[in-house]
Amino acid sequence: MVLLELAVFTLFPGLLVIAAIGDLLTFRIPNWISLALIALFAVSAGLAGLDWMTLANHLASGAALLAVGMGLFALRLLGGGDAKLLAAIGLWMGWMALPAYLVWVTMAGGALAAVVLLFRKTPLPENFEAPTWVSRLHSSHEGIPYGIAIGTGAMMALPHTVWFVALSNPI
Repeated sequence: MVLLELAVFTLFPGLLVIAAIGDLLTFRIPNWISLALIALFAVSAGLAGLDWMTLANHLASGAALLAVGMGLFALRLLGGGDAKLLAAIGLWMGWMALPAYLVWVTMAGGALAAVVLLFRKTPLPENFEAPTWVSRLHSSHEGIPYGIAIGTGAMMALPHTVWFVALSNPI
């Protein structure tokens, strides 16, 4: 159980923080983060003793979010890294926590967009040598680092997942 707790309460959130910070600084979410989340899910599913139906439920949730994310990517409404991160986290959420996850991502995304748009409307001080990431974030020609909202939504929805059930009922 200690390894499952480590995965759910340390490694999973750690990967989300790395994705969020990376997205803020570079407007990119590397593929290795989504792949690490998928691999960590596989290990965690084994440690939690998930049955085949529950596992299929989680796989379907991840696949559905991958399809939605790729559709949003095709419409240029979401970045490719965001779409892959959304799906990798969907794998962790399963159908049980998917509604909470999507509500939290939407709320966090709206708040993030409002803050970024307000920041972009505020002129930077003259003679201010902004770091590259601040200049990019301030540019109206750039997108919004939505990986922050995706990770926030995941952390807020985590208590609704099967992982909390598994940790409260040790095998």
